[in-house]
Amino acid sequence: MSSNAEALYKRIEADPAYRNLLFRQALQNPQGALQRICEIGEELGLPVTVEEVKDYISKLDDLDTKQWLIKARGGL
Repeated sequence: MSSNAEALYKRIEADPAYRNLLFRQALQNPQGALQRICEIGEELGLPVTVEEVKDYISKLDDLDTKQWLIKARGGL
């Protein structure tokens, strides 16, 4: 399913509504943001697990995304 994680990430990145939704989610409930990503994946027919999302994001060369993941894990 790692291909789903990549495809899902690209879909979310391309859609300002999803990005805003996840940003608000991360502010209100950081740990719930990863679960919300999985829910979006289900909605879009790209199912992923929380672990798959974490694994995919950890391999990106995008510092901002990696910082977001640390925040989503509750690292603040």
